[in-house]
Amino acid sequence: MALMAMDDDIEFEAEVIEWRGPAPHLFAVVPDAHVADIRYAALTESYGWGVVPVVARVGSTEFTTALFPRDGGYLVPVKVAVQRAEAIGRGDRIAVRLRIGRPRG
Repeated sequence: MALMAMDDDIEFEAEVIEWRGPAPHLFAVVPDAHVADIRYAALTESYGWGVVPVVARVGSTEFTTALFPRDGGYLVPVKVAVQRAEAIGRGDRIAVRLRIGRPRG
């Protein structure tokens, strides 16, 4: 299986879960099928501690965040501003698009 190119987007659907970690407490779980690609990208893009910077899109809202490593996979933090803009709550199913790395500017 070939790993994705750094400019490729990762797209998936996920249920929004609550996890009592750092705010914002709501997260989307990255499906296992994408974990190897993210780990590969993290070799050069990670902030350290396995945290991986991404530009994410949920609905019409684009935002920067960092994936959190958890239980061998990754969680996408769903910021409060995104929750409000897209009317997202725990248990909702959302479509997520990720681009590994920092915003292009």
